[in-house]
Order: sequence, then structure tokens, then C-alpha cells
Amino acid sequence: MEIKGIFDLSVTLKTYMPIWPTSPLVNIAPIGIASRDGYSIESYSSATHTGTHVDAPYHFIDTMTTVDELPLSQLVGEGYVIRPGANGTEITLDLLKKKWRNEFDGKILLINTGWDKKRGFTREFQFEFPGLALDTVDFLIEHKVKVVGTDTLGIEPYSHSDFKVHKALLSKGLAFIEDLAGLDQLTEGKKYLIAALPLKIFKGSGAMARVIAMDIF
Repeated sequence: MEIKGIFDLSVTLKTYMPIWPTSPLVNIAPIGIASRDGYSIESYSSATHTGTHVDAPYHFIDTMTTVDELPLSQLVGEGYVIRPGANGTEITLDLLKKKWRNEFDGKILLINTGWDKKRGFTREFQFEFPGLALDTVDFLIEHKVKVVGTDTLGIEPYSHSDFKVHKALLSKGLAFIEDLAGLDQLTEGKKYLIAALPLKIFKGSGAMARVIAMDIF
């Protein structure tokens, strides 16, 4: 196997970085400094759904799979990036269908909106990001997508306070990757080997992840 390229699709975790509006801010602090203590080490605190992270079905459905139980065969596999655009803040079924190809069925799907380039403590970045419309749910389930990823703070628009898209897709065993970065590095519609490996937090609803795409095909 020849690895022709490896692409990092993860946000760098930083103290007080912009994240989901209601989540506690990240705090990373040195507690050991090599020049003083002979070693370097940091303390870290945040919510588990911070920066690039994986949502497990348990996030909204307490009888479903937790993040430590997600099979690696779901989190590692063939995947594609698409750039469907949005109608206002919604990525609607008609936009998804225009980009769909049969080879996407049963694979990992990453949605590139370019929102990661807007990162900041602005209303636009934190509250006005685009996400999947409710009318896409049956289509994604029908096509047996394993994981859906996005470069926004949430898989559906912030205004969807009922989280119907989350609940409908997670109830079918899908997992999400939220707050991806650098999807513009990938060619739309090209097949990559995607690896999204969250921290193995016991009974967790989700966890931070290092996500990469490998050009091996």
C-alpha cells in the first residue's frame, strides 16, 4: 500500500478557543516545566464534545452505543468529501442529491462548508452555521452512511433546538464528527481512507478525536 498523502482534519485545541456556545471553555495550563521541574506536563479541562470530536448514539439516546463501544470498522474506512452548499442555514435534500454518487453508499461522508475558516467568537461562527435539514435523514439512512462529518460546530443548524436530525440519525446507529477543519485539502468526490479515532472514554456520549484522511487509492 502506498500512502500518497495524509491530511489532518482536526482542530488544534487551545485555551479559550471558540466552541459550542453553551460549553465550558477549554483550559490548558502548564503544571510541569522542563527548565524548572525536569519535565513538561499540562493539565486539561473541557467538555468531551470540544474541538474535533465524535458523537456516539448515546449522546441523545441513553439506550444506544457509547463512544467507547463504537466499532473501529465504523470509524475507519472509505470516505468522501462533498461541498453541497446550503439554502440559508440548511443543507437540504435537493442539494445532497445533486452531489450524491452510488459509491457514497455505506461509506463515511464529510461535508465541507468552509465554516472552519470563520472560527472566532462571532455570532456567525457560533450560531449561524449551516447543517443538515430534517428532509435529509431518510435519504442518509436509506444509503447506509456510517458516519457523517462536518466542519461546523453541529451536524444541524443551531436554530434546530429540538435536535431532530441528531436524534433521528443517531437512533439508527450513525456516528457524527463535528468541528472538522481543513476539508478544503480534499478533492470532492475522491475516495480516501478516513480514520476518526475518539478517546476511549468509558460510557461517554462522545470524545475529542484526531481525524485524518489518507490518499491510498
